[in-house]
Order: sequence, then structure tokens, then C-alpha cells
Amino acid sequence: MLPNMTSMNQTKRAAVIQMALRLFLAGFGGYLSSLAMPRENIYPLIFVSVALLLLSVRNLKFFKAFTVGLVGGLAFYLSQIEWLSLYLGPVPWLALSSLEAIIFAFGMAGTALVWSWLDNSINWAKKFKPLLIAISLALIWTAREWVSISLPYGGFPWSRLAQTQSESYLADWVFLGGLGLLTFAIALIASIATVSLTSWQRDIRVPHWSALATLAFLLLVPAVFTPASNAEAGEMTIGAVQGNANAGLFANERPGTILQNHLDATELLKEKANFNKLDLVVWPENASDLSPFASSVANKKINQLVDQDLKVPLIFGTITERGKETFNSSIYWKPDIGPTDWYDKKRPVPFAEYVPNRDFWYQLAPDLIGLVSRGYSFGERDGIFEYSKTSDSKISKLGALICFEIAIDDIGRNLVADGAQIILSQTNNADFGRSDETFQQAAFAKLRAIETGRVVVNVSTVGVSAIYTPDGSVIDQIPTFEPGVMLETLPLRTAITPAMLIGPLFDLLANLIAAALLAMALARTRKAAKPNGLTAAR
Repeated sequence: MLPNMTSMNQTKRAAVIQMALRLFLAGFGGYLSSLAMPRENIYPLIFVSVALLLLSVRNLKFFKAFTVGLVGGLAFYLSQIEWLSLYLGPVPWLALSSLEAIIFAFGMAGTALVWSWLDNSINWAKKFKPLLIAISLALIWTAREWVSISLPYGGFPWSRLAQTQSESYLADWVFLGGLGLLTFAIALIASIATVSLTSWQRDIRVPHWSALATLAFLLLVPAVFTPASNAEAGEMTIGAVQGNANAGLFANERPGTILQNHLDATELLKEKANFNKLDLVVWPENASDLSPFASSVANKKINQLVDQDLKVPLIFGTITERGKETFNSSIYWKPDIGPTDWYDKKRPVPFAEYVPNRDFWYQLAPDLIGLVSRGYSFGERDGIFEYSKTSDSKISKLGALICFEIAIDDIGRNLVADGAQIILSQTNNADFGRSDETFQQAAFAKLRAIETGRVVVNVSTVGVSAIYTPDGSVIDQIPTFEPGVMLETLPLRTAITPAMLIGPLFDLLANLIAAALLAMALARTRKAAKPNGLTAAR
């Protein structure tokens, strides 16, 4: 009895130590992902992060893998989006990170399930086994990420593997297939390395040529070409203004202060040598805290600026009301005419710009929900503004989006489909102070420029404000938390990138294959768990 008890205790102790090690790997792997994100930008660490997370759940059953994945998911999100606590405090940060961590945990549990099934099932192609398993793991990661950025309430379009590569040459993968394809490429590189490592001490001593060829393909393809960024439909000289305004949703500035900041900063355009070539000026989201449709003072100041000082159109962000609805809007204001077009934000941020199912959530967190007193309605207009220098000159199409919409794939794709030749990304980062948030958002703007094949003018109230070309170059940038302007002649483009065609199809295909893999792994696991007829009869 005593030897058996000792053996059992040693086995339990070993199991506890092994589980502790797995939890450490998951937590450390999740944390490392934050160092790969902007602003730290140590982007090679994302491959280590994914590898450690995969290793942490290898050979685990579903529920243990879920537990380990939950720890990894919490570390993954808490470390990346700590800036959220600057806005509404720690509760939303913890709540959102926990929700996303649960989705993450299901993904990691599914990863463990599929990995074990394939490891025990692929006997007909042993040499190709590491590659087939790696592709499967990368597809599940990509599909899990799609769920996170899509569900619920439109999802949380942040913390994507693709974000980590905005300063890497691998960013050019988004030109070929969008951010989803870049995420898949990152996950596949990490998966090939991980699966090859775990196969090293078994019957496969050296990675098969297929795995090495795939790895070389993933690393070399974006290195052999540069996306075009030349003008295809003429050029426009655009001025972008950063007012350095405390334009946060809970700011207590004197009414009109934010508008005045942008009026004052706009004067800096006149110091630019190419001011006489100016075609259009763009201000950020919430640049006018006084709506010119409700305030005669704001109306007069904007009219004076556009009609007398600039003499070119102004596109700016403000809050508008129509009937009983309130919108986060971008206004197109022309000289001697006034407002001629507008765009309302199509995807307000849940629990920040509106509260879905308010009555339900108010019962759970009345103090928190009470902070979001005003709910913005969903816009339904397209984001295209048409510009022409004279009434009979050629029309150029400007695509507008607001703030976090830069992170939503469908928004950029729809702008290009509607004919946008350049994209204006108007944002207000004042709520997040000097945190990493604005740098993470700027990464999306840069990737979106490469993906859409359009120049993206990313203009913020406080920064990062920068202009990105379709080849990933930065034409101009304003220091953060300083009033400043950019005035550049920019190419207008009409070409359709492969990503605009392939991206939606790739996302759908990756999700379908991942779902099929999970379904087959579940079916085989349940079948293996059932007792055979003889055992059942007994």
C-alpha cells in the first residue's frame, strides 16, 4: 500500500507541476504579445507568443485546455488593451478582457482537440503530418480571431496578430488577402516551428521539405514585391489638422474650446510653402464640440474659415442631431455653399458610444452604464464625398471613416467598392492619453492603406496623425500632443488590390475549414470515448 500511495502522490505532484508550467507558458505567451504590438513594436515576439500558447495546450483534453487558454487569453488581452482603463476605469477593461478571454479559451480548447486528433489520425502521410497539423492550427487561430472581432455586438476589432506586423515587411501580405491572411501567415509560421519542435523527439527528426518550403514561401513572398503607390486618377493637395484638443467624451472644456483649438491650428497651414496649392482640409473626429447646426457661433466661425481664409472645402467631425437621434458625424462644408454632404459613423462602439440592451446591462452595472448617457445611432449613408475643383472639372471620390472603423474590414472594403480614391480616417484619441492605443490604431491605418491600395490620411485630435501610402511609407506625421498640420500632394488611386477580392473569400474559407476540423475532431473524440458493445453489455 505504501509504495503505491507514494507512486500516486508522485504522479499527482507531477501533474500539478505540469499544469502549473502550462499555465505559466500560457500567461507568459499572452503577455509577450503586448510587446509585439505598437508602440513597443518588437514584432518577432508575436511568433514566440503564439508558439508558447500552442505548446501550453498540447496533449490536453478540452476542459483543461480551456482553463489554460483562459489564462493565456486574459494575459493576451489585459496586457494589450490596458489603455481602456484610462477611459471608464478598470471595470470595462476587466470585463472586455474576460469576455474576449473566454472566446480565446474556446479557441485554444479547440486547438488542443484538433491537434490531438490529427496527431493520432494522420498515418497515411507521416512526412506531411507536421505541415498539415500546423495549417490546421493556424486556421483555427484565424477563425477564432474572426469570431472575436465580429461577435457579440459587432465584436472587438482589436488585438489581431496582423497589428503586430505594421512595421514589418510581412505587412505586405495584407495587399494579397487582407488582415485575415496576414494573421493566418503569422499563426502558420509559429505553428510550423511549434509542431516541428514537438515532432523532433519522435519519428520525424528533420522538418520535411514541405514544411520548410511553406515557411520559405511565407517569409519570401512579401519580400519580393512592393505594392504600387503611384497616382492613377490625378492628385489632390490635402491639409490635415491636429488641434491638440482635450476632446474626450467626459472632458469638461469650456464650450467652443475644441473648435477654437482646431481653428487656431489650421492657421499653421499658411506657413507651408505649398499652401497656394491647397485643395481640401480635413479635421479629426469631434473637432468641433459645438455643432454648427445648433450653434450660430460655430456656424459663423466655420463659414468664415472656409469662405474667407481657406477658400477650399473642409471635412470635420462633430455631433449632429436629427429628430430624436444623435450621430457621430463627418461634415463636408464647401466655400460659399456650406454643408453639402455628411457621413454618420456606421459602427458606434458598444458600451462607449451606445449601450446595447441597455435595460439588461443597467441591472448588472448601473453605475457604469449610467456613464454612457447618450447613445449614438447607427449611420446608414455611404462614406463617399465627391470633390471637384470647379463645377465642370473631374470628380474625385474621398472615402471617410470615423475612429475605430479603421479596424473594421468591411468599412474599408465598402469604401473601395463605392469608388474611394483616397481614405480619410478621422479619429479622437484624447480619452486614452499617452497610452499605446493611438499607436495601435495607427497600425491599423497603415495596414489599411496597404490592403486597400489607397493613401490613408489618419488625422487625430492629439495624435498619432500621419499619412500612409499604399506601399506602407509614411509621407508625413505630426508629433503627438502638439498642434500641427500636414499639407501634402497625394495620389488618387483606382486599382483594386487582390485583398479586396480575396479577403472576404479567405475569411469565409478559413472559418468553414476550421469549423469542419472542429466538428470532425469532436466526432472522433466522442466515438473514441464510447464503450464498445462488449463493455456496454457487461
